[in-house]
Amino acid sequence: MNCIGGYFELELRTVEHYHQNALKLNTARNCLEYLLRAKEYRKIFIPYYTCEVILEPIKKLKIDYEFYHINQKLEPKNKYKLSNREAFLYTNYFGLKQEAVQDLANCYNKNLIVDNSQAFYAKPIEGIDTFYSARKFFGVPDGAYLYTNKYLEEKLEQDISYTRMLHLLKRIDIGAEAGYSDFQQNDSLLNNQPIKRMSNLTDKLLKSINYEETKLRRRKNYEILSNELQNDNQIDFGFDESSVPMLYPYFSKRNKLRKKLIKNKIFVAKFWENVLGWCNSNSFEYKFVEMLIPLPIDQRYAKNEMLKIMEVMNHDIERENSNIKSN
Repeated sequence: MNCIGGYFELELRTVEHYHQNALKLNTARNCLEYLLRAKEYRKIFIPYYTCEVILEPIKKLKIDYEFYHINQKLEPKNKYKLSNREAFLYTNYFGLKQEAVQDLANCYNKNLIVDNSQAFYAKPIEGIDTFYSARKFFGVPDGAYLYTNKYLEEKLEQDISYTRMLHLLKRIDIGAEAGYSDFQQNDSLLNNQPIKRMSNLTDKLLKSINYEETKLRRRKNYEILSNELQNDNQIDFGFDESSVPMLYPYFSKRNKLRKKLIKNKIFVAKFWENVLGWCNSNSFEYKFVEMLIPLPIDQRYAKNEMLKIMEVMNHDIERENSNIKSN
C-alpha cells in the first residue's frame, strides 16, 4: 500500500502510454536481447550504419553477426536468404523509413526485427518484432517498448531510475551545458544493464506526455526546415503524412557547418563515429557519418527556433559564396 500524507512527490498529469500494448522495458538494446533470447536466434544481420551499443546484447549472448551496407536511400543494398534461426535487423532511420520497413517485412516476414529507436510514432507491423527507445524523443532517463509474440519465461526485476535524472533536472534549472557531463554519465550507466521492467518513475513520466501535440510540433518544425533546405540537401529523405521525424537530416559537404552551429549554441550530434572504424573511407556509411548534420526539430521548439537555425546556416552559405567570388 502506498503511503498517505507526508511530503509531496513530483506532480505529473496521468494520461497513458503511447505504446499501450507493448512490453515496457528499461532500454532498447535490452529489447533486442529479449528477442534474441526468446527466439533463440543464432545469427543476426545488422547495418554498418548503427550505434555500437547494438552489439552489446549480441556479444553478450555470443551470437554470430554480419554487417550489411545501405544505399543512399538508407535501405539495404542486398537481400539475404535467412534460416529460421537467423534475424535481419533494420533501423527506421530518423523516423522516415516506414515504407522501407514494410517492404522488408514482406521480404523477411517474422525474421525481421525493426529498430524504431528513431521512429517512436511509427506503428508496429503485426507479427513483426519491433522496439522503441523513449529517451530519443522525450526527457526521460531510460525506457523502451517492445512488440513481440514470443515471451521469456522468467520474472523480470523492475528498474529504478531516480539516480539517472540529474542531467534532466540540471537542464531545466541551470542550462544544457551544465548538465552535459551528467548526460554522458547517464549514457554510461545504461551500459551492460540486465533486462528489467520499466521503472515506476519513467512509467509515470511517459504517461504525462501530450503525444498528439508533440507529434504535430515535430512535423511542423520538420516542414519549416525542409521547405528551406531541401534544395540544398544532398539527399532526399522523403516525408509523408505518417512520418514523425526524430530530427531533420541535412546531408551536406559544408565541412565547417557543424562547428558553426555548435558555436551558436545549436547542438547537433554526430551519428555514429564507431562506423568510421567499421567501414572504409569510400563507403557510403563513412561519408554519411562525416556529412550528416542532424538538425533539432523536437517539441521544445517552434518557428522562431527553426528560423534561428536557418539564419545561422544561411549566413554560413553567404560567407562561403563570398569566399568563392573573391577567389
